[in-house]
Amino acid sequence: WYCNWLCSSITIIIIPLFQTSNFKQINMKIAALFLALTSSAAAFAPAQQARTSTAVNMKVDEMPGSTMPFKTFDPLGLATLGSESTLAWFRAAELKHCRVAMLATTGYLVQAAGWHFPGMLSSDVSFASLSAMKPLDAWAAVPEGGKQQIYATILLAEIITEGKGTHYTKGGDLPTIVFPPVNFASTDPEKLKISQDRELNNGRLAMIAIMSFCAAANIPGSVPALVGNPMF
Repeated sequence: WYCNWLCSSITIIIIPLFQTSNFKQINMKIAALFLALTSSAAAFAPAQQARTSTAVNMKVDEMPGSTMPFKTFDPLGLATLGSESTLAWFRAAELKHCRVAMLATTGYLVQAAGWHFPGMLSSDVSFASLSAMKPLDAWAAVPEGGKQQIYATILLAEIITEGKGTHYTKGGDLPTIVFPPVNFASTDPEKLKISQDRELNNGRLAMIAIMSFCAAANIPGSVPALVGNPMF
């Protein structure tokens, strides 16, 4: 449940998906990573026969994501705060942050891989010019109008996911992917649970990764493994 607060500011890093630098040698690896993250991101989409609605009376150790080696890791007892609806809200928040973190991590790596769109981002800013910068510097160089469009898209996605059907705090479906509305969820309950575990665990790792990237970019030497990397 600690994941809910760890990534509240990483959404702005998604823009590196559209900007890149000069490291062509890892392009295929980044492509494989992107496909893996994308395929896992729909594990909580409602399947035709196997719904992924939030059972408000579900115990924490029975929820997706409660896996070894840290099964039901909650030393501060945050899962017991409030009601079962509060627990459902925590889970939805973690799930959203996991998905954003996977996009953010992939975007940062795509920037380092040397990929960028051809042409101009705006009348005076080209994708090529942004690709020569570090990811956070590239975001700072995006015109204000472009940033506002990204924020508006995120807000729209949030409104749509929060307004569909019965709310998850009342036993409805957990948030699903909006753009595009993909659904790779299995109808087999056992396979669905495995996919949900994988999405949450991959997302948790991605939150740690993007926080490390941001720390390395802003505090020299804070992440020893990234010292000397030109993207940080």
